[in-house]
Amino acid sequence: MRVLLVGAGGVGTAVTRIAARRDFLTHMVIADYDLGRAEAALAALGERGDRFSARRLDASDEEAVRRALADERCDVLLNATDPRFVMPLFRAALAAGAHYLDMAMSLSVPHASRPYEECGVKLGDEQFALAGRWEEADRLALVGMGVEPGLSDVFARYAADELFDDIEEIGVRDGANLTVEGYEFAPSFSIWTTLEECLNPPVVYEKDRGWFTTDLFSEPEVFDFPAGIGPVECVNVEHEEVLLVPRWVDARRVTFKYGLGADFIARLKTLHELGLAATAPVTVPGGDGRPVRVSPRDVVAACLPDPATLGERMTGKTCAGTWVRGSKDGAPREVYLYHVVDNQWSMREYGSQAVVWQTAVNPVIALELLATGVWSGRGVLGPEALPPRPFLDLLGAYGSPWGLREER
Repeated sequence: MRVLLVGAGGVGTAVTRIAARRDFLTHMVIADYDLGRAEAALAALGERGDRFSARRLDASDEEAVRRALADERCDVLLNATDPRFVMPLFRAALAAGAHYLDMAMSLSVPHASRPYEECGVKLGDEQFALAGRWEEADRLALVGMGVEPGLSDVFARYAADELFDDIEEIGVRDGANLTVEGYEFAPSFSIWTTLEECLNPPVVYEKDRGWFTTDLFSEPEVFDFPAGIGPVECVNVEHEEVLLVPRWVDARRVTFKYGLGADFIARLKTLHELGLAATAPVTVPGGDGRPVRVSPRDVVAACLPDPATLGERMTGKTCAGTWVRGSKDGAPREVYLYHVVDNQWSMREYGSQAVVWQTAVNPVIALELLATGVWSGRGVLGPEALPPRPFLDLLGAYGSPWGLREER
């Protein structure tokens, strides 16, 4: 399998370090707008980098991406950029006749007049609108194949297939006890993406209502996370699982709750209230006094540390998981399927901090399953559309097994 990896940030770099240890890969092209960043990711592989190369590529330039796929004879495009670039990369892969895989889906647009009651354009709507073209091309676009979304969706399908006869609710629950020495506020993942998912109207699915939205940070609950993380307050945020799971898994309710904590929520609210989470450019004086146009969110991102560089200062664990409530053999059942990564382990083994490593391992596993023919498909599919057991078995083979906790 020949792969064009677009994006050499924290997650993209972790992808290369994980993939370099697996033999399914024929060649991976590491592409980034910043050639130096792509070359640094390649150099870090050392003697394991013989199946990798680096090139400069603008993810927003569909024609350039299409040409790169053709020139490099790539079978699949792996998108490791932020969600702004989903659609140009998605369309370029389709035009080039390549398969496509991402970890976040096309962006949503809130409802114009009732943003906290009704959905507008939902996450992934633009991609699913092109599903027929992918089917006609006999190509697969596997969307939302990171950790959340991604592994969490695999857990949902596994629960439906093997653990439950009837499902009342599927709730993705994400929590951590990570701390970063020397910083009061240092998000462990892309702040651009964090602001997008946390400050858009949260989406909930109910079988008798379909998809609808709620107030920001709604339905707070304290969830007790495993592996010593403990209780963390979680709230509803917008996330792809709520849009993906109901398409393939029968459940009466689907939610996503993020363990943000009161301090993090307060900072997000302040950014929102000051307009600093906005993406639309504003005019400000430049260094030479001339007006320049900048996005407030990009300024916030530029002022905060790069999450990929925080690993040496970070301690603790991160947990991604899927809580499921329903019945089996006529008796009530409730379980939490989860995956925990200790930052000390991921830094020691891969030189990548826990959150980006946990995100990156899942698309690499998916690529291996596709390369070996264990997974296959056509059209636009989520992880729930494919058999879960081979994925979960391979996760253990990658040295990072998952767990299951019976809640009742």
